[in-house]
Amino acid sequence: MSAITIQTEGPMNPVANPIADQATAERVIPSLEILKKKQKAKTEVNWVTAIFMGLFHIGAIAALFFFSWKALIVATVLWWVATSLGIGMCYHRLLTHRGYKVPRWLEYTLTVFATLALEGGPIFWVATHRIHHKFSDREGDPHSPIDGTWWSHMGWILTGKSMHHDTSTLSRYVPDLAQDKFYVWITKYHYVPMIVVGLALLAVGGIPLVLWGIFLRTVVGLHATWLVNSATHSWGSRRFKTRDLSTNSWWVALLTWGEGWHNNHHAHPVSARHGLTWYEIDTNWYVIWTLQKFGLAKKVYTAKIEAKQSTESSIVGRTLTPEVQRDLAAVEM
Repeated sequence: MSAITIQTEGPMNPVANPIADQATAERVIPSLEILKKKQKAKTEVNWVTAIFMGLFHIGAIAALFFFSWKALIVATVLWWVATSLGIGMCYHRLLTHRGYKVPRWLEYTLTVFATLALEGGPIFWVATHRIHHKFSDREGDPHSPIDGTWWSHMGWILTGKSMHHDTSTLSRYVPDLAQDKFYVWITKYHYVPMIVVGLALLAVGGIPLVLWGIFLRTVVGLHATWLVNSATHSWGSRRFKTRDLSTNSWWVALLTWGEGWHNNHHAHPVSARHGLTWYEIDTNWYVIWTLQKFGLAKKVYTAKIEAKQSTESSIVGRTLTPEVQRDLAAVEM
C-alpha cells in the first residue's frame, strides 16, 4: 500500500514566531492607532461591509446582461491577479506564513494586487488568518463551520468583530507588518487600488468592463476564497491527522488556484507548496516555483511526498520528522 513520506526543502525554521511577546506588542501599538476601529458585538451587523457586499452582488448579476468576450477576458485576468498573485501567493503564503521571500518591491506589488480582491488590507487579513490557525475549529476561530456553514462562509464577514480587531490584537498577531509603514498605509487605504482600476476600466471599456472587471470577478473571487473557510473544513479527504477539520478539495483548489488542498496546508502551514502530488493542481505554487527559478523567490519552504510500501496507519499519520515538527510548531499560527 502506498504510504506518505514527507521531505522538506529550504530552511528548517524559515521564520521566527510571528505572535509577539508583550513588549513587542506594546511597542508597535502606536503605529496601529491609525487603523483603530470600533469593536462590534458578535451579533451586531457590520453595515458598511454588508451594504458593499450587497451592491457588489447586484453589480455581478447586472454584468450578466452586458456580456462581451473582451469583458470576460479582462475579468478573468483580474481574477487571477487579485486572487492568485494577490490573496493566495501574497496575503496567504508570503505575508501570513512566510513560506518564501521575494524582493521588497515585488512583495509590495503583490500586496497591491491582493487589495483588488476586496478582502481588506493586509494587516487585518493576516491577523485573522493567523488567529484561525491558532484556534482552528475551536473556540476563538473567527470562521469555523462548527459555528455554522453560513457563518464560516460569509456570516463572519457581515457580523461580529472578526474583521475589526482592536489594536492590541493586531499588535500581537502582526508585529512584522505593523512595523512597516507601507503595510499600515495600504491597510488604511486598501480601497484605493480598486477605485483606480475601476476608473481605468470605465475609461477604456465603459460600464460593461466595470461590471465584469470589478463587480462580477470580485464576487466570484470572494466566494471562492470563502469556500476555503467553509467547504474545506466540512467536506473532502484528509491525508493528514490534524487537530482541526481541514480537508483537501480538488474543486475548491481549482477555484482558488491551489488553496483547496487545505488539509495539506494545515498539516504543514509554512510550506509554500500546497498540492503535494502531481495530480493536486496548485497554480499558486507553479508561479512561486517559476519565481524561484528566476531568482526572485528565495528561502522557499516546501513539503513534498513520495510513495513507498507501508501500512495504512502510516498513510494517515505520517508527517514531518520530529525535529521539523518542532520547528513548525514554533511558527504555526
